[in-house]
Amino acid sequence: YTAINEALSDVQTKSRLDVPDHLKDAHYKGAEALGHGVDYVYPHNYENDWYPQQYLPDKLVDTKYFQPKGNSKYEQQLKDVNEKLKRRQRDGQ
Repeated sequence: YTAINEALSDVQTKSRLDVPDHLKDAHYKGAEALGHGVDYVYPHNYENDWYPQQYLPDKLVDTKYFQPKGNSKYEQQLKDVNEKLKRRQRDGQ
């Protein structure tokens, strides 16, 4: 709930939150010349359907919305997966 509200607030209050070029639509003529879709990696072809590429706009790269405390068994599992993905992103794996 908190993470979603923080993300929505950023979308509503921060200007020019551009989608990274590699995530932009690339099905039309001229898209490659604009850099759209170039170097995109389909994450579902990788372990856990995830690949370490930038998904957030440049202005939000270091923003952390999801901050689980691990107060329950389920939340601890979410926290563990989140930390694993953050390590993989940091290490480029």
